[in-house]
Amino acid sequence: MKKPKDENSKSRILEAATTLFAQKGFDGTSIREICKKANVNLCMISYYWGGKQELYNGIIENLLEKQIEYSKGFLDLNKNPKDMSIDECTSLLTTIADKFVDFFYTNISSDLIVLLLKEQQRPDFIVKSPVLDYMRSVVARVLNKEPDDRLVIFKTLFLLSQVNSPRILPAFSLRQLGQKDFSKEDIKIIKENVKLYINAVIKESLHEN
Repeated sequence: MKKPKDENSKSRILEAATTLFAQKGFDGTSIREICKKANVNLCMISYYWGGKQELYNGIIENLLEKQIEYSKGFLDLNKNPKDMSIDECTSLLTTIADKFVDFFYTNISSDLIVLLLKEQQRPDFIVKSPVLDYMRSVVARVLNKEPDDRLVIFKTLFLLSQVNSPRILPAFSLRQLGQKDFSKEDIKIIKENVKLYINAVIKESLHEN
């Protein structure tokens, strides 16, 4: 099949599909609706993904690809945290968290957040994110434990919640502020709060060891 001339069609489809899936769910959204919203030919879905389910999966895959590409600027996923000192991992963890704030507040749409929250409720929904897995390994090194340790899993989760909760819970953030979006000052406060949590985890770890 000849390659489409419109190089932006794939991103338009992903954006339209994310919005419609978030609003109407998988079953309530048709391929025709997605193509109409994206202003592309119906055959584009088959060209890029094959079908609606593959397109749905492609939204998550696209997010993970963006996450990996973004992390290349500050992270070497091939470097084993176990081979690093705790001080190195502590510094790296702070950097990762700081960059995660930037990524989450600039690269993820509100529609994608809604979609991800819905997916989280499915018992068969499992996402393997190399970047998040690496972050958990760094947390494990800081705590001097294994990545699959119960405490490490929860500490990593709590750290991520410090990053994303203001966006996930807009009724307790943006609406309280009377804003439609987060300002630079808001992002600064979020980053400072994340650092406070990391420092608390480190302090707790030192006390236990």
